[in-house]
Amino acid sequence: MSYRRLLSIAFALITLPGFAIVPGVQAPDFTGTDSNGVTHTLSQYRGKYVVLEWANKGCPYDQKHYLSGNMEALQREWTSKGVVWLSVISSAPGEQGNVTPTEENQYLKTMKAAPTAALLDPEGTIARLYQAKTTPHMFVIDPTGKLIYQGAIDDKPTTNQADIKTAHNYLNEALDAAMAGKPVPTTTTRPYGCSVKYKN
Repeated sequence: MSYRRLLSIAFALITLPGFAIVPGVQAPDFTGTDSNGVTHTLSQYRGKYVVLEWANKGCPYDQKHYLSGNMEALQREWTSKGVVWLSVISSAPGEQGNVTPTEENQYLKTMKAAPTAALLDPEGTIARLYQAKTTPHMFVIDPTGKLIYQGAIDDKPTTNQADIKTAHNYLNEALDAAMAGKPVPTTTTRPYGCSVKYKN
């Protein structure tokens, strides 16, 4: 990666605006179409925990978690426990990470990824509802439809795969606590990664 590109990523992280939605509020409902043409709404999953994961396969921070197998392992772990995991791709046409349904399905197959579905959001409609900032940017919604966590996947804001082993995983912490009937220890953190490639 070029020095200029690293600077632009760092600047984007430093200048992120404040959070628009905070844990404790009702998560905004949405309608999105996945890579298989199936329509999903948040409200249809009332009664379940839902994870929203903003993704961009061209982002080195996203690659850290996919090339290492970390994201796929998290997807398999939590969906096996009944959690609905929706990967959301909000890269605009012509921007890094924008994919066709066929391209996304091939990527999911190649990476052995296991989300419940991958929602294609090229207009940025869902991303704007949640004010998604980076890839990845994680949101956890409880069975009542309330947001209980939003922010970084962990506390290692690097592109180094080796850092995953020693990272404190905020996503796991939130789901473990909530599913055990305990308060989520950390409800908001600063997300890290590449900026979401919104349509202008």
